[in-house]
Order: sequence, then structure tokens, then C-alpha cells
Amino acid sequence: MRKISIGVGWRGDNTDSVLRAARVADEAGVDSLFVAETWGYDAFTLLSLLARETKRIKLGTSIVNIFSRSPAALAQHFATLDQLSGGRMIIGLGTSGPNVIEHFHGVRFDKPFTRIREYVEIINMLMRGEKLHYDGSIYQLQRGFTLRFSPVRDHIPIWIASITPKSVTQTARIADGWIPIFIPRSQFSKQLSPVYAAVKDAGRDPRQFEIRCPNGVTVTERPDPAVAARRGTAAFYIARMGDFYYEHFVRMGYGEEADAVRAAWERGGSGAAAAALSDELVGELGTAGDVDQCVQALQAAQDAGFTTHAVNVVERDEQRRARIFEQLIG
Repeated sequence: MRKISIGVGWRGDNTDSVLRAARVADEAGVDSLFVAETWGYDAFTLLSLLARETKRIKLGTSIVNIFSRSPAALAQHFATLDQLSGGRMIIGLGTSGPNVIEHFHGVRFDKPFTRIREYVEIINMLMRGEKLHYDGSIYQLQRGFTLRFSPVRDHIPIWIASITPKSVTQTARIADGWIPIFIPRSQFSKQLSPVYAAVKDAGRDPRQFEIRCPNGVTVTERPDPAVAARRGTAAFYIARMGDFYYEHFVRMGYGEEADAVRAAWERGGSGAAAAALSDELVGELGTAGDVDQCVQALQAAQDAGFTTHAVNVVERDEQRRARIFEQLIG
């Protein structure tokens, strides 16, 4: 069997359809559902509704950033949601980047590596019911606060979205899971091997560490729109989301292509940048096609070491969508 996950998009006016989609996935045996948060609607409002409308599926953020809320505020959010959901939350954290943090939230993008470690430590302390005496580089908390209720679990799994080699190694040491982004299929082994080695070096059991595959599969009779969306997303991240993603592609050996994307964006905008990506690279970043093609892609990712797989099913009929989910799970 394969553990599959879905992401939901929420525009504020489609709440009923989102909740119906979540219930279908829940009943079909989908392992987890993740809600993103960028500079639109917040993640926690929808998650509170999903916690009441679903029964089994795990619920997580992918991701919330660690600059716009304090570690204690995030602990409050997730402990409350864990209670509402009966212990089904996954804490998905990331640093985001300077463009978003400084120019949307108005907070200095400072010490992201240290900050995420301190967030993890403080959140874990509060979940365990420990008095908050913490002496860190960023946070000095000495009044001994505790949450004014007992969390359902003394530990909620924390998955971290990280991308630089240093931050990925830290993720392997301090988190329960890793949320990577943009790994070409031919790079699976090269990217995963050092992560599992770091988990083992930290004295942890690699079998207990989760890695969600960033190469989503889309079950559809019309793959072209899904491929175009994948192409556009990669180009946007390379050209417009700061240097982290650009440097990630450079480290993987796609420097010339990343440079071409940035130059094309400057000359002709998003369409030109997307066109600068090769079909080969775009094809390695995901799969769109029929159920059999997607099952093959999921199995290849599982064989490479990914434990959870992002899927999208373009099927309006809820019964047929449920059956497709079941096929993908195996």
C-alpha cells in the first residue's frame, strides 16, 4: 500500500466543495490532507472546519512560515486543532523567504536556520506540558508559562520544508518529516541518501522519518494543463521567489537552465520564463496521465525512499474519484 496525500485550495467562496472533497478523500483512505498558506487565506481557519468534517485523514499545513507567528502561537494553534481533530494534525513548518517575510509580513528575515530549530524546541516543550524556561539565541523565555489545557498528544509530528544542504541536515536531526520541493526523478537517490544518512547519524530510526515526494501525480485524461501548471510553478519559483530555489536547481546541475529562466522572465515575463524550461526537466518534476501511469510513478518514488505521495485527481464525479484514490493507494 502507498500513503497518498492531497492538497486543497481554498479561495474563501468554495468552502462547501472543499469540505466535500475532503470527505471523499477521508472515506477513500487517503492518508493526509495539507493546506497551504501564502499571502491569501490563512490555513488554520479551514483546518478547523476540516477537523470537524473528517474522521480519519491526517491534517497538516504545507506550510506555515515561522516569522509571522510566535512559536507559542503556533503551539496554541496546533494543540487546539489536534484536540478538534482527535489527534490527527501534522505541523508543517518552513521559513519561506525574504520576499514574503519582509515585504508581506514586514518582519526581518533573520537567522532562519536558528529560528526554525528554536521553534521546534519550544513547540515540543509546550506539547509535553513543560514549563517554558528557554534560553535561546532568539527567544529567551523565563516565566515558566505552560498551555492552559492538556494537549491530546504530548508530541505532534513536525515536518519541515527545507532546501539548502545545511537546513535539510538539520531537518533530519530535529523533525519527524521532510517536505522537499523540486526533485527531478533522476535525482531521487542522490537527494534522499544523505537525508536518511543524517537521520541515522542523529541516532534516530530512518523508518520513523517521513519524506513527502514533491513530484506530484495528476490523474487526468487531459495532461497538458497539469504539465503547463507544473512548468509555470517551477519557472515562478526560480525567477521570482528569491535565491533559495534558484540555487537549489543550480546545485542539482541545472544552472544554465535556471539562468535562462531568470533572463527570460526579465525580458518577457512569466510565459517566456516557463518556455525557457526544457520539456525534459519539466517531465522529471511530476507525472500527469491515466491511473496506470500515475501508479507506476508513485511506486518508483516509494522504491526510492519517499514515504508519502502528493496526488491530484481531476475527476468531478465523487464515486469515480474515490475509486481512483483506492487504486492509487493499492
